[in-house]
Amino acid sequence: MSTVALSPPAAETRVERPGKFVLFLRYLRRNKGLAIGVLILLGLVAFTVIGLLTINPKHAYPLSVAAKRPPSLKYPFGTDFFGRDLYAAMVVGMWQTAAIGLLAGGIGTLIGVVLGFMSAYFGSWTDATIRTICQVLTPIPVLLIQVVIAGSLDKRDVTILTMAFIVVLLAWMGPTLVIRSQVLTMKERQFVSVAKLSGVSDMGIIFKEILPNLLPFIAAAFVAQVFAAVFAAFYLAVLGLGPLREPLLGNLIWAAQSQGAFFNGWWWWPIIPSVAMILILGSLALINMGLDELANPRVRRTE
Repeated sequence: MSTVALSPPAAETRVERPGKFVLFLRYLRRNKGLAIGVLILLGLVAFTVIGLLTINPKHAYPLSVAAKRPPSLKYPFGTDFFGRDLYAAMVVGMWQTAAIGLLAGGIGTLIGVVLGFMSAYFGSWTDATIRTICQVLTPIPVLLIQVVIAGSLDKRDVTILTMAFIVVLLAWMGPTLVIRSQVLTMKERQFVSVAKLSGVSDMGIIFKEILPNLLPFIAAAFVAQVFAAVFAAFYLAVLGLGPLREPLLGNLIWAAQSQGAFFNGWWWWPIIPSVAMILILGSLALINMGLDELANPRVRRTE
């Protein structure tokens, strides 16, 4: 009687899926704009953090150092007419600009997400009310309203916090409309219907089913709001409507203009904060476009 040797079962081949961080790095290789924006922003963050650890914050304010000194080893970015070390002023000003952008952008996005969900998910009079308010306020030029409000305040009372709330007043409308349109689409999906038939509550459907799928849209809306807040803060400060006691980048440029920096040969005074603001707004714009591409399958690259 012959025996048949049974071969051992083949070992199961396990295919390890790359982690989310690896997938994100791969996506950055395809999305060059997002990668460049992230790198520029990380560089600005590193500059600010290292600066905060090395500078004397008092040198960012008037009468703290020798005035009108060009860039040198002692003063890498030079000093201005009022006796401020522009390197210290840039570091403090970038931190303050980031605080305004993050605070105003965060509050505007949070309000927009809440109103967008309420409007789209619950519908009825809630949707009609929120949609009508957005339709009435959207055509209003936001920057003009911000200029009017900032101009009506006593300049001595304007602070970084005041600036952030002036910027955020009408910043919630954009996120509200974006989230509303996405929730209207998402709540008709099959997995939402299954959740409803399974007895999941409205809050459970919102937080466990719909919200996780909207995170890319919320991230894109947040970055867009930070961009708008930083631009508005810069715009108001350049017009002399910001907190004049603080070294915001826009305030540095406004002060340079008011003192005729270029005509007096102090070229470094307006140029350095202008370059910094271009880098900040440019990086946020690139990140916003990259996140929009990530969230919107119709424009997503497949290479």
